[in-house]
Amino acid sequence: MNAAKNFIPIGNTIAHSPSNNPIMDIRVLLVEDEENLQEVIKLNLEMDGYEVVSVGNGVDAIKKFKEQRFNIVVLDIMLPEMDGLQVCEQIRLENVDTPILFLTAKDSAQDRVLGLKKGADDYLTKPFNLEELLLRVNVLVRRSLKGTDKAQDLNIYKFGNNTVNFVSFEAECEKGTINLTKKEVKLLKLLIDRKNEVVSREQILQSVWGYDVYPSTRTIDNFILSFRKYFEADPKNPKFFHSVRGVGYRYVE
Repeated sequence: MNAAKNFIPIGNTIAHSPSNNPIMDIRVLLVEDEENLQEVIKLNLEMDGYEVVSVGNGVDAIKKFKEQRFNIVVLDIMLPEMDGLQVCEQIRLENVDTPILFLTAKDSAQDRVLGLKKGADDYLTKPFNLEELLLRVNVLVRRSLKGTDKAQDLNIYKFGNNTVNFVSFEAECEKGTINLTKKEVKLLKLLIDRKNEVVSREQILQSVWGYDVYPSTRTIDNFILSFRKYFEADPKNPKFFHSVRGVGYRYVE
């Protein structure tokens, strides 16, 4: 049994609000024997749009992996019946492509090295931050899908009656098809990636324009006004793009 029964994620048990990204058919095999932790991780992955199959021991993990299709495996090491290292080895004998992320209380350098040698793609120790776990899962999935049609889908974001393609720089809204500029796409992606958070003008200037070029903050105001014109049903009463007086801007779902 897992000796780390009292391990919980750092921070809130809900990492963020549900994502609208089209990843609903991306499937996660979650292998964790601590029931409460399994439920928390499963809930957050599902809120992020993933389809999750969860099991509590190594034997069931191998059985599920052979029977079904998965895009990523999130795997504890200290498991009943068969430990995570053995599970990883068996998966790699059959499949070398599906990403495996170890999520474990075994935190020594030797443990990390051994886990990676067994075939894992990433290694995160408990206690962990839920947002970091979700980001690592997202990175591994995107990397594994690179060059596929599904990777293209992951670059499409939908909100309200709007659809944005971050690769083609095109947006579909009630006004029709809009061709966005590179700066518009970068600012839009920054705000969406930080949804429901206030992003300061300084952060926007550094992330979108870089450290060497600093336009006036009025430039950002004009970009936000454009987003409201493109994507809001009533630009004067915005639902998605909000200004926070004296601080910055916030994208809200």
